[in-house]
Amino acid sequence: MNNPNHAVNRRILVIDDNPSIHADFRKILCGLGESNAALENARAFLFGDVAQMADRTVFEIDSAFQGEEGLRMVRESMAAGRPYALAFVDVRMPPGWDGVETIEHIWKDCPELQVVICSAHSDYSWEEMVRQLGRTDNLLILKKPFDNIEVLQLAHALTEKWGLNRELKGRLSDLDGLVNQRTAELQCANDELKKEIAGRTQTEKSLRLSEERFSKAFKASPIPLAIRSLLDEKYVDVNEGFLEITGFLRAELIGRTPKDLGLWENPDLGRQMLGILREEMSVRNLSCRLRTKSGQMKDVLLSVELFELDGEPHLLIIAQDMTEQMQLEHQFRQAQKMEAIGQLAAGVAHDFNNILTVVQGNATILLGNHPPSSIEHKPLSTICAAAERAGKLVRQLLTFSRKQVRQPRNMDVRGTITSVCEMLPRLLGEEIKVNVIAPAGLPFVNADAGMMEQMLMNLAVNARDAMSGGGTLTIAAEEVTINIDEARRNREARAGRFVSLSVRDTGCGMPPEVLDRIFEPFYTTKPVGKGTGLGLATVYGIAKQHEGWIEVQSEPGNGSTFRVFMPACINKGAAPSSPAAPQVFRGGTESVLVVEDEEEVRAFVVKLLASHGYRVFEAASGLEALQTLSSHEKRIQLLLTDMVMPGGILGRELAEQLTALDPELKVIYTSGYSPGMAGKDLALLEGHNFLAKPYPPSALLSMVREVLDRPPACTALPVADWVL
Repeated sequence: MNNPNHAVNRRILVIDDNPSIHADFRKILCGLGESNAALENARAFLFGDVAQMADRTVFEIDSAFQGEEGLRMVRESMAAGRPYALAFVDVRMPPGWDGVETIEHIWKDCPELQVVICSAHSDYSWEEMVRQLGRTDNLLILKKPFDNIEVLQLAHALTEKWGLNRELKGRLSDLDGLVNQRTAELQCANDELKKEIAGRTQTEKSLRLSEERFSKAFKASPIPLAIRSLLDEKYVDVNEGFLEITGFLRAELIGRTPKDLGLWENPDLGRQMLGILREEMSVRNLSCRLRTKSGQMKDVLLSVELFELDGEPHLLIIAQDMTEQMQLEHQFRQAQKMEAIGQLAAGVAHDFNNILTVVQGNATILLGNHPPSSIEHKPLSTICAAAERAGKLVRQLLTFSRKQVRQPRNMDVRGTITSVCEMLPRLLGEEIKVNVIAPAGLPFVNADAGMMEQMLMNLAVNARDAMSGGGTLTIAAEEVTINIDEARRNREARAGRFVSLSVRDTGCGMPPEVLDRIFEPFYTTKPVGKGTGLGLATVYGIAKQHEGWIEVQSEPGNGSTFRVFMPACINKGAAPSSPAAPQVFRGGTESVLVVEDEEEVRAFVVKLLASHGYRVFEAASGLEALQTLSSHEKRIQLLLTDMVMPGGILGRELAEQLTALDPELKVIYTSGYSPGMAGKDLALLEGHNFLAKPYPPSALLSMVREVLDRPPACTALPVADWVL
């Protein structure tokens, strides 16, 4: 039956690029004739009204010929306080938006608009529309050519539905007020029953009316609600929202207690709620964990009100599901922590690189001056080896902080897995069995081959240490497609095509408190001396540097699975470059300007270059370098400059000023940071004009000679976008 109290809105918008379609709709919805008489009979059948031509419904029809025009008219109608109740939208409307795009834009501003899609073609399947527009009960499909009666029935039914929805929306918005009002009314009614026996009949009538309103609001609310007896703690009633959050059927909840169902993780939750009720008469936003029928744990906020029902005390329980929000907050805090640790690691690595440059450089020079038979040779060799190990440790820190230089190419991960697995038996031992699942035809990934091998080796070693008594290690690769819904479940994930590299072991597994920290540098559960705590941190850095992410699944006693997702490439891999020919280190007589703010590093470089015949000038800053050059008339052939220096002039700026004066000037950049610190992937500088600290004397001498011998046309450096 029609409800005469709800809002009546007969405004209809027709969006179609064909003017004749608009005329047809006006003729059907506004004209008289046999079809309208049939409609009145259909309307009487649907809504129970007597069909009277004199009382025929009059629709207000507006027309739009493109989706953009339709959106504008919808916005204007809403701004004027006269929204449309229904829109008939054509699927094909060249050259602008099609029907589905038009609906998607309109629903962003007016989600309650009822829509009928009109189409003579199968442009979209129902599943495609649902995937693009979302599941909704505001959408119907009408095939062309359409029946006049069907159009009239849709117009009446959907405009009527719009009014009912508007009324329902208003009622739902008052739900919280009705709940509190109901509690107050019950208390007042109880007091009145004790004090005013004479007014009992009128009070009972008001109480029944109030209960009816409460019942309707209770069942229609999308918020999980439950009513529980205070005395025996059994559930008296629950709404659909409460059934959805718990996973139980209504019959499984009614008449049973939370203890019977094992509903709460904390068995003392009921006692805790009663204690708060005794002190404050209500419970607000009590944080707890709810166990669903399937055993899944959910984080919820509980609010509880005490009221009387049929003369007995009851509890109205309101549960708000906070699981997804808390997961997102946890992921956000974890990402912030990892970013802060990464910045700290990069800064520490920079300082260590300068120190190691001095230690390694001077030790190498001294080692070259002592024959192997001398007593000084072994200690100096030990110093050089220790400096090299320290350099590797610093590179691991830079990899974690995503500041390490990459040399990416399109590569087949199957070949990398095969190469790594050939080395694993010697590394893992005979008690660990290795399974490899890497099908042919996988997409290529744009990655640094060395970093990929290091990542797999680190994961394999981590798995070995988790299987002290032996076990099975499975390394697999597969192509996966991440959709939007899957990406939302992981803050670091995104939609698209990826290659998933997984390393699974049958070891001891990890508890949640360890899982939260496994990627932090220097965090380890191994005994002292058994690990640096940088293995998984390096894996994390490699994945992030390659625009990927890691997912970990592990439980104590059930092993662990690490899955690394790498973006898939469309292009095939490039052929590997041939190894470079051995270089002969030789000196020269050219003039070299060394600009380095670290005094010990500068002294080492100046001494090394001077010992090989170069005429060396030095400066501690960019400003001092300019002053040094102004006082010398002889031309400088090479500038060797640190990237980050005090005094307001950075290495790049100094090079730009000097090359503007002398275009033939050659430049070499050095830094304790890596090029990635600038936010740019400058891997192409590696081996050409960028020398990362720490570097051995041979590397410096080789690069100085190679750059000086390079033709002038090859000296252009792609560093204009550096921002340090």
